[in-house]
Formats: sequence, structure tokens, C-alpha cells
Amino acid sequence: MKRKKVILAMSGGVDSSVSAWLLLKKGYDVEGLFMKNWDEDDSDNYCSAKIDLIDAKSVCKKLGIFLHKINFSTEYWNKVFKKFISEYKKGYTPNPDILCNKFIKFNICLNFAFKCLKADYFSTGHYASIKRIKNKFYLYKAADTEKDQSYFLYTLKSNILSKIFFPLSQMKKHKIRMIAKKIKLSVYKKKDSTGICFIQPKKFNLFLNRYIPYKIGRILTMSGEFIGLHIGYEYYTIGQRKGLKIGGKKNKNMYPWYVVKKDIDSNIIRVVQGNGNPYLLSCGFLTNKIHWINNKPNLLNFKCMVQIRYRYNPIMCQINFNKKNNYIEVLFNKPNLCIAIGQSAVFYYHDLCLGGSIIKKNISYLP
Repeated sequence: MKRKKVILAMSGGVDSSVSAWLLLKKGYDVEGLFMKNWDEDDSDNYCSAKIDLIDAKSVCKKLGIFLHKINFSTEYWNKVFKKFISEYKKGYTPNPDILCNKFIKFNICLNFAFKCLKADYFSTGHYASIKRIKNKFYLYKAADTEKDQSYFLYTLKSNILSKIFFPLSQMKKHKIRMIAKKIKLSVYKKKDSTGICFIQPKKFNLFLNRYIPYKIGRILTMSGEFIGLHIGYEYYTIGQRKGLKIGGKKNKNMYPWYVVKKDIDSNIIRVVQGNGNPYLLSCGFLTNKIHWINNKPNLLNFKCMVQIRYRYNPIMCQINFNKKNNYIEVLFNKPNLCIAIGQSAVFYYHDLCLGGSIIKKNISYLP
């Protein structure tokens, strides 16, 4: 009987590398697929694609599997990066990892795997779980809740989930590294990638400056007191504490400062002190569309949990569907830290990921 063929997206990291080994152990015919999504000069070390490709080749050679290489940089630029920059210019807070999963990995790349490489299944090293219940497929959190990545996968649909494997769904991160070391994979102690795939986190502002010039503006308190300068509203997000460089200025109580508002037209950033400041609190948000992985709840008012940032604990909320005004209202059970327009809010029922949406407007705690 012919073995089922799995095309595995390989990043050169330990997660996708061990995923390949696990799939081989289960008897699948496994081939790797390395995607190059960034095509600019790498001399400034913004992107680690060259090193990642070398690592992916090393792992595939060790495991005895073939590695395909494909360049999706044009598609990434048009579908992800242009939108990423456009949202920043509007003062919003986009999530390029979610955009990449939606438009590149689980769309263009997945279709390439099935149509061109004749795959039976597509796989990645994401920490998430897929369960089949009565011929329908559902997305759940991974067993390793500290590493769970279902937040980034809410744009998938049930029919796509039926074609996907997440081999790491029931495994803990430390176990992954132990396996990699035991089978002598060169990447067993390679650091996890963080932030945007083509930018080193510490160089984010320098990279963004290639596309959005610095524009010096004032930092004011909510009462209008001047306390410092910033490099442009695009470089800050609502709720941000680090990087303001106003630590002790006008700070009698030594409470840290937080960005609470951005005046786009005047390039002014408003800040307040202390993470319990009422200006930082939010009662909920408005959105115009929710992407449901399976079926939309057949209710006008629906209660569940919502997660508004990666690695934030989900909180209880009520979703009110308002057909007349063409918006959806999401209200928190209790005030939460301020949220930013452009962020993704992902909905859960216990460990089941229901779907998610883009935040369009904050509902402030203060009138």
C-alpha cells in the first residue's frame, strides 16, 4: 500500500525538524519545503533566511528526506508586508504572523504542496491541535500551553484543517529539544525565533525606518503636559511601556509611563503613569467581522473567552451581534488593559479556538 505523502514546511528550527522525524516514525512519506519570504539584501542581518536554509538542509540530510526550496517573496511582499506597513502608517498595530499564516503558509504554500508536489497532507511545526468530531475538524490549543500558537491560526477553516497535521500538538517544548539532541539534529539547541520572521526584534525600529521615516513629535500627558519627544507615532502601540525613554522625567511616584493615545494628525503621543490607570482600561471593542473556524453561533448574544494578545490569558466576554449598525460589540466581563486598533482578538471556548477578528475601535473605560 502506497504511503501517504506529507509536505512539511521547514524553517530550519528545532520544531519543524522534530516534526519531520515524528512524521517519519508514523510511516509517512515526508518531504520538506523551505519557503523564502524575504528577498532583500541580508547584509544587515535583519533576516536569518540563509542560516535557516543551511540548517534545514542539514536536518533533511540527516533524516534522509528531500528538501524543496521555493521563493514566495513577491507574494509575501504583496499580501503581507504592504499591508503591514500600511497599517503602521495609520497608527494601528497589525500582526504579520497572522497575515503570513492566512495568505502564505496555509494558502499559497499549502496549495503549492497539493497541486505541484502532489501532497496528501500539509504539515507545520506549530504548537496547536486538530480534532475530528463527527466528520468536522476543530482547532484546539496545544498540550504545551506556554508555547500554544492557536492564536496565530484563527483564520483557518474546517476544510483546511482536514488536510493539515500538527505533529507537536501533544508535546512539550523541552521534550522536543531532548528528541532533537538524542537523534543528533544540529538544531537541537537553536534559539526559538521571536517577533517578525524577517526582522531581528532589537533592530525593529531601524528596519521600519527603511519604509517609514522618523518624524519627531511630542509626548504629552492626558492633561497636556510636555514630558519628552518621540520618533513618530507609527513606532509606538497603545499600552506600550518600553522604549519611551522618559523613565524618570516628571515621574514623582516612579510609576512607569504607558502609551494611551495617539493623535495621528498632530503626531502627538499621550501617556499616563501606572498600569492601573483608568485611561489604560478598556470595557471592550468593536469589530465589523468575525472569522469563525466552524459555524457562527446562532445567537444574538454569545459568551466565550477572548485573547487580545499572544501569551495573554483569555478573559470572559460577551459578543453582541448588531445587525442594524453593521458592527459587532465585544464586551469584557471586567475592565481590561487598553487594547490597540489592528490587533487580533481570538475567541475560545475552553481550549477550543472558535475564530477571531481585527479590533476596529476601543470601548474606553472612561467616557
